[in-house]
Amino acid sequence: MTNESHALKCDLAAEVLRCFGKLRLQVGGWSMLPSIWPRDTLIIERASTSSVSAGDVVLFGRDQRLFVHRVIRKAVKSEALVTQGDAMDSPDSPVSENEFLGKVTFIVRNGSLLRPRTKLRIRDRAIATLVRRSKTGARAVVVAHGFVHN
Repeated sequence: MTNESHALKCDLAAEVLRCFGKLRLQVGGWSMLPSIWPRDTLIIERASTSSVSAGDVVLFGRDQRLFVHRVIRKAVKSEALVTQGDAMDSPDSPVSENEFLGKVTFIVRNGSLLRPRTKLRIRDRAIATLVRRSKTGARAVVVAHGFVHN
């Protein structure tokens, strides 16, 4: 996919969410493993930064890309959100109200509707640490998950 077509798809997704208040989005990245897996479908609802809390999983747009990461805190003296992917080493730059698009309300996985957890279980923290520290480990986790769930 070219950068232009990727940017166009991101703009379209953001516009659908702004206009209709709800968006279904299939994800492909690994930054939120093990909370969100490649090929999960997310149901995202329009929200404001004031309505989300630490632990919520949110969608934001930046640099013509969409990101789904967990809120780790609100920035001091503003409504900006500090987010981080569960499998990422460090937090993102604060997410402004203009970049913020909505809150993930459900994850659709293998025909099941799941609510995103606001805290990782011990097992999930261990998987996130493995993914964060080793690309080979990350690939192994994704492949193993695919065998178990397909």
